[in-house]
Amino acid sequence: MAENGTDCDQRRVGMIKEQHNGNFTDSSLLRERKQRDREERLNIVLWRQPLVTLQYFFLETLINLKEWTIKLWHRRSILVSFLLTLAVLTAAYYIEGAHQQYVRYMEKKFFWCAYWVGLGILSSVGLGTGLHTFLLYLGPHIASVTLAAYECNSVNFPEPPYPDQIICPDEQTTEGSISLWAIISKVRLEACMWGAGTAIGELPPYFMARAARLSGAEPDDEEYQEFEEMLEHAETAQDFASRAKLAVQNLVQKVGFFGILACASIPNPLFDLAGITCGHFLVPFWTFFGATLIGKAVIKMHIQKLFVIITFSKHIVEQMVSLIGAIPSIGPSLQKPFQEYLEAQRIKLHHRSASGVPQGENWLSWMFEKLVIVMVCYFILSIINSMAQSYAKRLQQKMYSEEKTK
Repeated sequence: MAENGTDCDQRRVGMIKEQHNGNFTDSSLLRERKQRDREERLNIVLWRQPLVTLQYFFLETLINLKEWTIKLWHRRSILVSFLLTLAVLTAAYYIEGAHQQYVRYMEKKFFWCAYWVGLGILSSVGLGTGLHTFLLYLGPHIASVTLAAYECNSVNFPEPPYPDQIICPDEQTTEGSISLWAIISKVRLEACMWGAGTAIGELPPYFMARAARLSGAEPDDEEYQEFEEMLEHAETAQDFASRAKLAVQNLVQKVGFFGILACASIPNPLFDLAGITCGHFLVPFWTFFGATLIGKAVIKMHIQKLFVIITFSKHIVEQMVSLIGAIPSIGPSLQKPFQEYLEAQRIKLHHRSASGVPQGENWLSWMFEKLVIVMVCYFILSIINSMAQSYAKRLQQKMYSEEKTK
């Protein structure tokens, strides 16, 4: 794979020589300046410079809209084809006929899959801090289905109201008839769609590194610069983090498809480095994306799903609630709201009146809802800060280019 970029390496070496010959007389001063500029950008956040941050955010939004409009205009044939297809689908949606039952079914499946793919993209695309949608949405959904399956001894929940609400089917089933495989199959679609979304979200680092390698340019991207510094000091790396990053880079570079698959198949906070490595060494797109998609949407997703299902199986939950009650002094008071919450869920699943729902359920639900709101708000704030910092980077790059032309 490394041979694919020989020409690009030669161009990069030539650029470095030019820099040493006169473009940059003192590289240490340049690094110091870039470090100061980076620290200055990191100070542009809402809680330190609210007016500047909001101004830069809106200006960056306008620039992005302009760039996207230009890109769409250059691909107007694809845009026209998309709009024609959308018009045909809209007509099929509103015209009455025997096909409407299939249209409604496809509509439901499409929005259900799009919802989970979108959450997966938000989890890994790198907007702001990233939204931990597995912990906030997919994990609780799998846990709810697991608890309901063991209570109802079935996964054939009535549709509707499933998936908006889970209630037990009217059919009578024997105790212990539910299997682990049945629960896995019930949540497979949403889990795989979420995994596919996380795979799509890993594409930006790959495309950024690939474009930089092909053009010979030096992108002002912290992760890419860290990657190049790591390559330069590979032999002298001593700390654990650097050795771990080098191990990921060597695995991806030398093993190829199966190395990428191995990195994508386990919870791996360094996977962004795998995308940058693949882009830098010009790994073919389908080799990278195919391995990432299989690893994240199939292998890793089944591992995470199995972990959640086992954790929230009936006997494990009962044991955890018992252990909470065994904590000295505060155990019984902590145990009571969990017992009331589980009992409230059983009442809901069996169609009983909501008037008897204990207040403990409201307390736990209220806490989780507020946690979700806080994390989503922080995610939005981080996007605003990130876009404002991107605009500040544009200003700094413009200043660099003006100084070079003088």
